[in-house]
Amino acid sequence: MSDEQTDTHETDVLVVGSGIAGLAAALAAARAGSQVTVATKATRPEGASSWWAQGGIAVSRDDPEQFKEDILTASADTADPEAVDVLVENANAAVEDVLFETLDVAFDRAEPRSTDTDEQASMASTSRADLDYAREAAHSEDRILHVDAATGKHIHVPFLNYLDDHDGVTILDGTAALELIRHEGRVHGAMLESDGAVEPWFAGSVVLATGGIGELYPRTTNPDHATGDGIAMAALAGADVADMEYVQFHPTACVVDGEVAFLVSEAVRGEGGLLRNGDGRRFMPDYHEDAELAPRDVVARAVKAEREATGEVRLDVSTLDFAAEFPGLADRCGDHGIDWTDGIPVAPAEHFLCGGVAVDDRGRTTLDRLYAVGECSRTGVHGANRLASTSLLEGLVWGLRAGEDAAGDPVQPIEAPELLERDPALPDSFAREKFHRLRRVMDEHVGVERDPADLQRSMAVLRRLKGEVDAYVRTRTARSLYELRNASITALLIARHAAENDESVGTHNLVTAADEPPEPTAD
Repeated sequence: MSDEQTDTHETDVLVVGSGIAGLAAALAAARAGSQVTVATKATRPEGASSWWAQGGIAVSRDDPEQFKEDILTASADTADPEAVDVLVENANAAVEDVLFETLDVAFDRAEPRSTDTDEQASMASTSRADLDYAREAAHSEDRILHVDAATGKHIHVPFLNYLDDHDGVTILDGTAALELIRHEGRVHGAMLESDGAVEPWFAGSVVLATGGIGELYPRTTNPDHATGDGIAMAALAGADVADMEYVQFHPTACVVDGEVAFLVSEAVRGEGGLLRNGDGRRFMPDYHEDAELAPRDVVARAVKAEREATGEVRLDVSTLDFAAEFPGLADRCGDHGIDWTDGIPVAPAEHFLCGGVAVDDRGRTTLDRLYAVGECSRTGVHGANRLASTSLLEGLVWGLRAGEDAAGDPVQPIEAPELLERDPALPDSFAREKFHRLRRVMDEHVGVERDPADLQRSMAVLRRLKGEVDAYVRTRTARSLYELRNASITALLIARHAAENDESVGTHNLVTAADEPPEPTAD
């Protein structure tokens, strides 16, 4: 072990990641009497994916069976029905417990009915009856709780504040997990890095809640540094992963000069927004009977095709009172110099990984005392395509279940792995250039549409890239190198799973050169 790896630490439960799934796990473990440490490399709060969630959080209301049916339909009937049962049967109770009773999240209310007295008005404002439930694509009813189009931060900030004040929880900002500490099928903790110092943290249980994989693609709605860390660390430790080919692309990321400026919530289409191509023609009815409210994978492919054929796609919001209904999005348009009355320029962007570390109904992985929750996990709820506004709910439900299950196991320190720092540091451009190469391969060959031959070529390139990175990681312990290693491992897993699945379903869409649309003409 290097000179900097001298101190060791112990905690009952170590949670890696600070999105809603990790915070829910921390809350449940602390409620069960455990001392919990949350390690997050994010800069709070914007560095966690949950903070960026726009649409809202879906609940079952009084019809869990219909909610289940919608989830299964959106997944092209590939979701695990038993996992979906866990989600829909626990949805209302989890939201009531954490978001209402514990955090008092101020979800949007419907227009108040006229009341005779101030007392009646006050009573209405605190009831559940007047909540403004929204609808998004592939939902058959209004069931989505939201705060404008910025639900994530209105949940995430009070959640962080609540746990900051909790005696049983310690939050370590700017701290990355580099490697799991494991022996003979059991995980005993993780090597954590902060400000260049690497130290072993031993725990009775470890909960991975590291979020998504956005850094693997050139266009993404994820925050920076979403490099698939939890998936890669778990896979290296020997845990099973599943459904890695199912990468969901959000169809309406606002693009400015080819770069993602911000995500335009699906709720905008739910309220009547229309997609128009470069010729000004509404095209979604040509692709699906549900038009703009078709499943995300369908809309993303349609937007991609129309952009290639006509040069651009815009989201027409003239059919709704956009500034009043979505003031936050209207402001963001203004910030980026977009006149939304002319339509918002949109393109597909990587949004959510439906697969990940394989877990059961309590978030348990195939390794003893290792859990995974949130986007880095594969619960089976999403199958090949995630239904809108179910990610926050899945993170909340599985986070609570995993945290409760993870509590109570004794800490058993073992010899920690030696992470070496023998060679000179690499220039900053090294990781940047390798990431550029990785993203180009993923965008061209493992994106919205995939050619089987290209998938094979992508794996060859990604294997070489992983080999190069592995050689440097053996003698250097920089966080940027470990992120690059994790990204290359996760990218290779996605490409491999995609190459092994010869069925087009949901987000995994196989094409050949003969299937591809013709090149747009010059005019």
